[in-house]
Amino acid sequence: MNQYKKLLSFSIIAACILLTINFGFRSSLGLFLKPVSESFGYGREIFAFSLALQNLFWGLFQPLAGAIADKYGTAKVIIVGSILYALGLYITATADGFLDLHLGAGILIGMGIAGTGLGVVLPAMARMVRPEKRAMALGIGTAAGSAGQFIFIPIAREFLVAYGWQMALVIMAIGTLSMILFAPTFKKQKASSSKIEDEPKQNLREALSEASNHIHYWLLIAGFFVCGFQLAFITVHMPAYLSDNGFDSSVAAASLSIIGLCNIIGSLTAGHLSGLYSKKWILTFIYGARSIVIVLFLIIPITTFTVYAFSFATGLLWLATVPPTSGLVAQMFGLRYMGTLYGIVFLNHQIGSFSGVWLGGYLFDTTGSYDQVWWWAAIIAAITAIIHVFIDERPVERLRFAEKVI
Repeated sequence: MNQYKKLLSFSIIAACILLTINFGFRSSLGLFLKPVSESFGYGREIFAFSLALQNLFWGLFQPLAGAIADKYGTAKVIIVGSILYALGLYITATADGFLDLHLGAGILIGMGIAGTGLGVVLPAMARMVRPEKRAMALGIGTAAGSAGQFIFIPIAREFLVAYGWQMALVIMAIGTLSMILFAPTFKKQKASSSKIEDEPKQNLREALSEASNHIHYWLLIAGFFVCGFQLAFITVHMPAYLSDNGFDSSVAAASLSIIGLCNIIGSLTAGHLSGLYSKKWILTFIYGARSIVIVLFLIIPITTFTVYAFSFATGLLWLATVPPTSGLVAQMFGLRYMGTLYGIVFLNHQIGSFSGVWLGGYLFDTTGSYDQVWWWAAIIAAITAIIHVFIDERPVERLRFAEKVI
């Protein structure tokens, strides 16, 4: 038993470090929007579109990465994802035109993130622990990603200032390869088998059919679109938005770091509360609070204090949606195909991310302002809060029937 606990603790720690690296480098790319655009003489829409493609391909490949991990193991997916991630950063660093930027910063990094990020690692973590500890494990994993944002953004800015954007990206490419070191940890994962075997037998086609005919799964999918829209827009465009308002890049780096730091608190809190209370009501509160925070940020005159206050409040709500959302997928449909089903939910999150990042660049180039996107983010957050009120978070009938039989 002690040996099992040690193995479990090591596996959780390894998964968290991997997510820290994955999330840290990705979150830093918004710092490169202005220097890359200015270096090529493009408007902001071009590189913003590259980062929008990144979010889209991350989403498109997430269900596939989850399905492969469910069937063949998480370790193999992490190895391939790490290589794609590093290759994408290197191609971006050596790009000589917009096609290279779209391929590197967009397609390859997006695929790499899908293979090494939350959509693959969280289901693995969920299988490592007992059901009553699952929500907290998901919160810890999400918080680890947030720690990456807090740790790596200031480091990336120092690389950017000291070496220029191209060498900074090369250094980051080398760093992403370190994720391969943690892949063997997932080969030793033994805790999941008994939990999955206790569930009623089901193949992948049956799982997809069951979820697609479940209206509350679609409500969850619709809600996660908004999460992606807001988070990706702020991550990519916040540095440029603050620069436009006369702030130094250090303020932007501090803003995103504060979000990452507070996100650790928010994710852990959401994970803990999701194990105690209704997950749909937690999500309702989070989306409603996001809407209020954005509106206050827009109507109050912007100062360094308001930027940091916004970052603090936003950080508490940032990835706090992930533990209850991923937990709802496991709660409603079980663990057997959680990687695949959560991957589909996450795809819609990334379609929202694509929309937020690209529209931010497009509307800025056409109107000279980010105001429209900010207001859209506030309005759709309020709508999403209402949507979650109607979600039925009970396990599907197949699982409820199995529980009665047992």
